[in-house]
Parts: sequence; C-alpha cells; structure tokens
Amino acid sequence: MSFVNTLKQWDESVACFERGDSTAALETFIDIQEKNSKIFFNIGCIHLINKDLDEAEKAFDGSIGKDQHLAVAFFQRGLTFYKKERFEESFADFQNAFRELRGNQLIDYKPLGLRYKLYACEVLHNMALVNAQLGLWEKAKEHLLTALNLKTEAKLSLIDKALECLLKQKLFQPVEMSQKVLFKPNKNYVAELEKKDYLGKAKVVASIIDKDEFSGFAPLQPQVDEVPATPKVPEVMRALEGEPHTVLFEFVPETSDELAVVPGNIVFVLQKGADNWASVIFNERRGLVPYNYLERLEITLSSKQDKDETNKDDIPINQINIDESGDSSKCIVKVHFKYTIAISMTPGLAYITTLKTISNKLGVPATSITLSYSPKDSGKIIIDKDTRMEDVWSCVRNGRLTLWCDMKPDSSEQLHIQTYLVALHSYASSNPEDLEFNQGDTILLLSKVNEDWFEGECNQKIGIFPASFVEEVQMKEI
Repeated sequence: MSFVNTLKQWDESVACFERGDSTAALETFIDIQEKNSKIFFNIGCIHLINKDLDEAEKAFDGSIGKDQHLAVAFFQRGLTFYKKERFEESFADFQNAFRELRGNQLIDYKPLGLRYKLYACEVLHNMALVNAQLGLWEKAKEHLLTALNLKTEAKLSLIDKALECLLKQKLFQPVEMSQKVLFKPNKNYVAELEKKDYLGKAKVVASIIDKDEFSGFAPLQPQVDEVPATPKVPEVMRALEGEPHTVLFEFVPETSDELAVVPGNIVFVLQKGADNWASVIFNERRGLVPYNYLERLEITLSSKQDKDETNKDDIPINQINIDESGDSSKCIVKVHFKYTIAISMTPGLAYITTLKTISNKLGVPATSITLSYSPKDSGKIIIDKDTRMEDVWSCVRNGRLTLWCDMKPDSSEQLHIQTYLVALHSYASSNPEDLEFNQGDTILLLSKVNEDWFEGECNQKIGIFPASFVEEVQMKEI
C-alpha cells in the first residue's frame, strides 16, 4: 500500500472517531496494511475505550515495537495491565514511560499530531498506585513525594489527594488519558491529497469591450478604423478584493482555517474580527492571520503616460506605499537592503529621523546599519551625521529617491552564528517529518519548535526531533 493510501485511511479513521463512530474508525485503522507506531497506538486507545483489554495490549505492543521511545504508548499499556490486574507489568511500563521523559516535567505531543501532554507527576502518581496495590506503601509514598517536586500548579490537588489516601492506606483512582484524542496525520500532507487546479481560470485584465468576461480562444476580430491616441488604462484593481496589507512576521498555521504567510507577502484583508484575527486572501487562498502581523499598504495606479515619464529606477506598484490623498510633499524612498523596500517620506527630514524610519521598517537596530546614496554621474556616498541632508534630498527625481543600506561589519558577524548539537541517544523516525540520527551524530540546529522539540539538519536531511535527545556542543561563526 502506498503512503498516500495510508494517509487517506488514517485521516478517514480519525474523522469517523471524532464523529463518534468508533466502530467504523477501528475497522478502517485495522484495514491499513502498513501501520506505524501512531496508528497502532490509535487502535489500542479505541480497544481500551471499548474495554477490550487483550486487543488493546496487542496494539500497544505493536506501537512500542515500532517506536521504543514513545512514552505515551508505555503509559497506555501500563494502564491496560493495571486494569487486567497484572500489577508487576503495569509498574514496569509506567517506569519505562517515566524513563522516556528523560527528566522533563512533561512531553507535549501536539507537534506529532496528538493533543495531549504527558506529565511526569502523573506517571509517578500511577507508579505509586501500583505499589499500593502490591502492598508496598513506603515505596508508594516515595514516588508521590518525588511527584511533588515535578508537579505543576494544575496537578497540585491530584498529588495531595493521593497522599491523603496513602496515609490512610487507601487506594485511589489512576490517571488516565483523555478518551477523545488520537494521533492525527500531518495536516500539510492531508492538504496535498485534495485535487488542485494548477492552471486556474483565465480572466480578462484589459479589453476595449466594456465588461468583457470572455476567456478562451476566438477567431481574428475585425480591426477598428480609428484607434484612440491614448488607450484606456485597464482597471486591474477591480480584480483585487479587500484592503492590501504587507506581512511583517512569519506565521505558521495550527489549524486548517489559518493561512501560512512570510514577511514581505502582500495579502488582502477581507474582514478584521474583534479577536484581532483577520480573514485574508493570499495567492487565491483564503484563511485567518493575526492582524498585528500585518501593516496596511496603500496602493494607487498611475496612467501609462505617467509610467513613461518615470525613470528606469521605478519601483513596482505592489512594493510601494503611496499616500492616496495626493500630497505632493511626499516622495517614495526605495532602499536596497538584502531585499528592497519602499517608504513614503517627506523630503528634507534630518539624518537621525531618516535613519530611524528606515531601521524600523527593516526591523534592525539603527546603530547596526549604514545608509548611502548616489548623486547623478557619481559613485555611492555614505550618509552619516555630518552629511548635508540637503544634498541627499536634492537627488529626488519624479518624486522618487534611491538609497542603499548595508550592515556594519561587527553587526553582520553577530547575525551569522550556527549552533551545533550532539546526539545523546539514537532516534528512529516514526513520521515523515521526523529527523533520524544515531548516538554521537552532530546536528545543525535550525529552529526551536517549542521547549520540547527542535528542528535541525543531519546527514543532509531536515526534520524535527525531541530536545531531550541532544545537547549543545558549540556555536560557530560563518
């Protein structure tokens, strides 16, 4: 069976389970031929909900066999053994789950598709319960006291109640995982299963026929006798909905309703909600983006005649901010950095004001950049506090000025630092987005997903991996 078919059945099974049809979900899961550790885990959870303990045990055996570091699978099999009153085996699995936490207070499985956090204090709580079942009250007390050191505020009452029961040598209820959650397939892979129209539908952007909506092929049309001297400017802006905004920060979606964007993208805001989320369109896709990640971009169109009069250094219309009020005192300053930006500014501003405005737009400290300009028939001249700003602003032509921005040497060196990690344990990937490595491998850290998961590169492969499996060894300048 191909990976695509596995992904489809996995997604269908989770959808059935969320609708409350656990029977159909279980049948679809079982029909999957190439089951990974997460699918085996889901099968075990459904059997555990149905109180079919023998089948649940087999499924969790399969999950652990596929991934021997999946702490939550040990935890669930420990609960299964406990309900079957096989307390020694139950204690051993809870102990393995605690070992796989590797000293962390919790493991958040959300990046792997499971909305569940496994807390170390809850694992110790269940270990204490099994010891109590075996009559080992002192050992049970030791585990609960250890749990007190690892507890969070939300779990405080749980440990306190267990200690009260223990002092009276009474049993208490085990901590169980929520019955409403299963491992879901990667949403990015699921989105790729949908059929896409890569060609799209053609649409008219300019025509001498008013409201022309024809698209396709047509025979040669009769020529008109009198062609107007100045053709009509096509109203392309009619095709754009909403208010144009530029993206300031990268946003990674967490739900199917959200939209991924990166700095520099131009999006069109359809609606802004009271909760600070905006409904936007980007590349013909619609979704939600935090409004404070956006900055309004005012766009106007000039006629073809105006375009002919501008010089070759003109900026594309979708990159500039223009005051729609038609204030002639403003000009467009184009700044060449690692990328090009454009800002609407008032000619004659002081050096400090100009520098601060540009640094804020670029998102870098003003002390770490150097500005320069190029007069006509001359090379670049650096702008500093001693520069006559009248000379700089005298280079404005047709309401436009071009500047260059460079990082100072000491600042640029600070921006090129690489962090390397060494693998403390081998990690076998159980998902396509995981990074597989062996003990002792060197890993280049690319980003920190959260406090428990990192993204890195090893052996020319990129993926995510548990932070507890590595330690930092060096910071290297490039």
